[in-house]
Amino acid sequence: MNDPRHEPAAIGMAFVRSPGGVDPFYSEVIAGMEDVLHPRGMRVLMQTVPTVADEAVVYRRWAETSAVAGIVISDLTVDDPRAALLTSLGVLHVTLGEPEDAAGGSVVRVDNYTTMVRAVQQLAALGHRVIGRVSGPEQLLHTQTRSVAFADAIASAGAAGHTTVGDYSAVSGVAGIHDLLARQEPPTAVLFDNDMMAVAGLDAAQRAGLSVPSDLSVLAWDDSTLCRLASPPLSAMSHDVRELGSLAATALLTVIGGGEAQDVTAPLAEFIARGSTAAPPASPADGAQITPSTTAYP
Repeated sequence: MNDPRHEPAAIGMAFVRSPGGVDPFYSEVIAGMEDVLHPRGMRVLMQTVPTVADEAVVYRRWAETSAVAGIVISDLTVDDPRAALLTSLGVLHVTLGEPEDAAGGSVVRVDNYTTMVRAVQQLAALGHRVIGRVSGPEQLLHTQTRSVAFADAIASAGAAGHTTVGDYSAVSGVAGIHDLLARQEPPTAVLFDNDMMAVAGLDAAQRAGLSVPSDLSVLAWDDSTLCRLASPPLSAMSHDVRELGSLAATALLTVIGGGEAQDVTAPLAEFIARGSTAAPPASPADGAQITPSTTAYP
């Protein structure tokens, strides 16, 4: 892309901003990138955009102005065009996720399937047999992978699973918990596909009169300060998100330095037990059931 003697001292990352603001996930990824880049005198050039189409515009502008030495792609969609676009523009890139086609770029793979199976297994091991999930946007490949894994794990556990779709914002976390609790067979445990939705859902459940975890267990995907500061602190499927950023930056620096495209796999997420998960309440047959103090859900 450029004369290596005059390579730009930045790696770029553009992402679509959610209605609730910047997801803490991105902040951790960027911090991990900076851990690797700063000692080398480089930085992260970050750009938030309203749509995926605007993201492509940013890529073209960066390529035309030689603003970055490489770009990190995340939140893949079906037939995602971004890797191919960057290759056509001559921009080095690394993809976070499980791309169908990295178009010659580097990859840092994240095993969403196994993590989701482990999440369901943890809840089932506590005795939960009706498990809810508030997912991320359905067009994202990792959401689709998690959905398949959720269905497989629920079937394997002999449990019932209910999913409602969110968009990673706090607002959708509240809407999701209300939707699940209003069902004829409400869950005794709910898994949220990110921390922002989980924290908001936890608060909404408590406002509805439920005690967490006595009445309802709550589990977050991705650990963060938000999870640790919640009341009670949220149990989480904890990825080392900062390490993802470090792996991405390292993979890009390798090819910027003339090395081969990298294909690495991030460590699997671990279940972190905190105060938001426990055994389910006694079944109605045992003379008890979940009865929120308020029955009005939006």
